[in-house]
Amino acid sequence: MQGVIKSYDPRTRAGVLVDDRDRAERELSSEALDGSVFRMLRQGQRVVYDLDDQGFATKLRLGSEVDLGAPDWGDGANA
Repeated sequence: MQGVIKSYDPRTRAGVLVDDRDRAERELSSEALDGSVFRMLRQGQRVVYDLDDQGFATKLRLGSEVDLGAPDWGDGANA
């Protein structure tokens, strides 16, 4: 799943993200950053995440679940 960070408090490790698909707000689990490359999150930052059994966003990571591929330049790209 992908989303955008809406808010994050590094002191309490509490935060909210907005899911890209349904615009639902998901609270971050207290372990959301454990084992990730993130030390801090900022508002508007795009993340990929999983949901735990309680519906909290967890296992935050960089990247995109959608392979956008190379642009299609058409026939005249190399002319």
